[in-house]
Amino acid sequence: MNKSPLSAPVSPIVLDIQGMRCAGCVGAVETALRGVEGVAQAEVNFAERTARVFGTAPVERLVQAVTHAGYQATEVIDEAQAEQDRNAVEEVQYRKLLRQSWFALGSAILAIGASLPGMLGAANHALAHETSHWLAMLTLAVMGYSGPQFFRGALNALRARHFTMDTLIALGMTAAWGYSALATYLPGLFPSGTTEPFWDVIPVVIGLVVLGQALEMRARGRASEAIRRLVGLKPDTACVIRDGQEQVIPLAQVRIDDTLRVRPGEKIAVDGVVIEGQSSIDAAMLTGEPLPVEVSAGAEVTGGTINRTGTFLYRATHIGQDTVLARIIAMVRQAQGAKPAIGRVADRIAGVFVPVVLIIAVVAFTMWMLVGPEPRLNYAMVVAVSVLVIACPCALGLATPMAVMMGVGKAAEYGILIRNGDALQQAGQLSCIVLDKTGTVTQGKPSVTDIVTLPGHMTNDLLTLAAALEAGSEHPLAEAVVTAAKARSLEIPPVTGFSAVPGHGVR
Repeated sequence: MNKSPLSAPVSPIVLDIQGMRCAGCVGAVETALRGVEGVAQAEVNFAERTARVFGTAPVERLVQAVTHAGYQATEVIDEAQAEQDRNAVEEVQYRKLLRQSWFALGSAILAIGASLPGMLGAANHALAHETSHWLAMLTLAVMGYSGPQFFRGALNALRARHFTMDTLIALGMTAAWGYSALATYLPGLFPSGTTEPFWDVIPVVIGLVVLGQALEMRARGRASEAIRRLVGLKPDTACVIRDGQEQVIPLAQVRIDDTLRVRPGEKIAVDGVVIEGQSSIDAAMLTGEPLPVEVSAGAEVTGGTINRTGTFLYRATHIGQDTVLARIIAMVRQAQGAKPAIGRVADRIAGVFVPVVLIIAVVAFTMWMLVGPEPRLNYAMVVAVSVLVIACPCALGLATPMAVMMGVGKAAEYGILIRNGDALQQAGQLSCIVLDKTGTVTQGKPSVTDIVTLPGHMTNDLLTLAAALEAGSEHPLAEAVVTAAKARSLEIPPVTGFSAVPGHGVR
């Protein structure tokens, strides 16, 4: 039997993972975590750069295992604060990646332009050879400024005895630069007129890969916007009555059984039960209910909802991570990080992708050296480097987690909470969906469509009287009547002795 969507999930250990750049990294981190004694389940989310670990293993052992795999890990205590910190860091990284990509792509334009003479005929080979000398320095600068993270990642992966996308990029760029350098500085090693340096390939590949990482980082920021909106429903402070005195304190300092006062227009701080007063609560942002909910003594109220009319006192029953809003936020976070079945398949494929590409490159080089036409070394180098370069910008491991993250985040913006990635994957196979009408398939904003009067009464007169009565109410139906009167340019007279009767109307 499925648990309630708002039931408290089993709390995993959440780790923030730094240094991952491909699906091969995901497999390496998951393998390292699952190898720790006491780990029952470990899932790494590439899009979020986090790991969720279930079991009894101590945090120190988990962090140590990730470090040995060539990455950095820190425990996430407060996910909301950790996300804010991560967003701030990623904003800085995003700007850095843009600078790196523009430098690399700008250098690529220069390199392509400088390579054109060599492509136009033998008469221009001398000019192409001269430009190759400064292109060697330019591409070194690109590798040193725009791509050092790939070489560091490849070295860390080598130390940890596994392969990642950094391995492909580093090998491809090193092979391309080494071959081009030999063709430029030691052309006598090759038959005359058979060398073609790859100077333009290096900045193009590095520039496109880094630009892709920057765009991916921006997409992750947009996907997290839904959670930030949910977090924004919580007020920063609460009005608490202690020892007969009202005091405004930070939300984190509210305790269970505290008495809190809420005034019209204020957000309810935490979950609780009304002990005095009555009001109407706007819960649309949290539950989707478009009409205000009337509350009085004994009624339950939910943190994050808005008090619309009266002032009331209530007793705190759930605080911190135990509130309904906190559990909804946790559920959305967990759903964004969950892997659907297709995601697990993609991870398995991506886990062997890099070794397979390396094997293909070696086999291709060997075959061209054995049976290829002359100059064999030239052709073999070109083919091997091409295999490595083409495989570099691999989105295999990123596509599924980014799709889940964006889908769950966009759904949350529209008030649809998706519990896990499998539910999102299976949604395309649904043949029947049952929804409540008001506020779900309609906007939840009622309007006057028809006015039926008794014989002898004028429609505008009746609407004027109704609007005069409803003008003092904030109920959506009352607002609809007043809006209809204003649309007809009717003059709404003032009323005296107005009072709203919760659950009944006005008088």
